[in-house]
Parts: sequence; structure tokens; C-alpha cells
Amino acid sequence: MTDQIVVPLEIVERAKYTHDTLMAYFGRPEWRDPLPPIDELVSTILSQNTNDVNRDVAFNRLRAAFPTWEAVMTAPSQEVVEAIRPAGLANQKGPRIQAVLREISAERGSLDLTFLKDMPIKDAHAWLVKFNGVGPKTAAIVLLFSLGIPAFPVDTHIYRVSGRIGLRPEKVTVEQAHPYLAGLFPKDEYYEAHLNLIRLGREICHARKPECAECPLKKFCQYAAGVIQ
Repeated sequence: MTDQIVVPLEIVERAKYTHDTLMAYFGRPEWRDPLPPIDELVSTILSQNTNDVNRDVAFNRLRAAFPTWEAVMTAPSQEVVEAIRPAGLANQKGPRIQAVLREISAERGSLDLTFLKDMPIKDAHAWLVKFNGVGPKTAAIVLLFSLGIPAFPVDTHIYRVSGRIGLRPEKVTVEQAHPYLAGLFPKDEYYEAHLNLIRLGREICHARKPECAECPLKKFCQYAAGVIQ
């Protein structure tokens, strides 16, 4: 996790308008109850390249099949793969989850990740992303939602929306977008800004055929104005 990037005042003001407008339009977002950090880590790995419904089905099947995460860690690989098959890419995600669990246990002596709360944010993020299959988004989700540590996860919806409404340069990559967008919002607004941008992307600013006429941000959207495609 790199240091936050200094961005032009105009873009910071646009981010404030975006946040205030979406809060007025959608209201304060409510997410599910936070999971323990190791649960959130596994759940987020399962969420990669699938939707929330399939992720939750796979996660619940995994928890029903094994009494503890230690049992998942030591189970025959094919049993884990079968349990998480609804999430897709099970042959990749199963061994990846087991490997992460084993590596954390070997290093820490347990699967308790609450120690991350005592680390600087940058170090906590770096500790998580060193594991294969744990990228910037997965790490930020664990930090923000399970541990209450200010981090700004960027998924495909946020990346698409932020590009269309001019919150980030067009050529910024998904990985670069994490520190860039984190620099736009106050840390105490990360939670609401993240969830409301996702909701905008899911409900209005679709990848194909976005409903621009319904968008509360259309007045400065470059995509709606035809500036970008």
C-alpha cells in the first residue's frame, strides 16, 4: 500500500460533491454485520470473479462442512473444492484459501488477525497482500470492514464509476486507484463512500447500458456527456 497521492483541489471538491450527493440519494449505507477478520479474508477470496449470492452460498457451505478454519486448512483439497464450488474457480480458490490459512498459522501460531489493529495501516496492508491470492482490494476489505481500519477498497464498480465521473485519471490502474481514491475522501467517510459508489455502479452506472438519465451525478459525468466511452 503506497502513501496517499496528492490530487488537485478540483478533484477533491468533486469527490466531496459525489459523497454528499450519494448520501442524499441513497442514504447512509448499511452492510451486513462484520465478520471476524479471518472469515472476511476467506469470504473475500471466494468473492473474486463472482457475485455476492454465490460467494455467500460457497462460504456457508464451507462453514457447514468444516467445524473450524483449522479443519479447512488441513482437509483434503478436493473436499474444500467441492464445498466452495458455487463460488466458481473452485479448483483455484480452494487450494489458495488453504495455503493462506497454513501460511498465517505457521507465521502467527494462530488464525487470529486482530494483531493487525496494532500495526500502522501501511504495514497491516502490506502484511496481508504478501499472501498469494490476497490483493489490494481483499486486504482493504478485511481492514475496513472487520477491523475498522481506514482503507479504501476498489472493486470493478468503483473503478468504472470513478473513471466515468472524473474522480481518477483514465490511465490509472485498478491497483493504483486504491491509494489515489483513498486520497480523495476523508478517512471517516471511506465506509459510506465505498458502499454508495458500489451501489451506484450496480443499480445505475452499469458496465453496459448505464441509466445516465437516472444518475444523480450526471451533471459532471464525462461518460454521460459523451466525453469518454
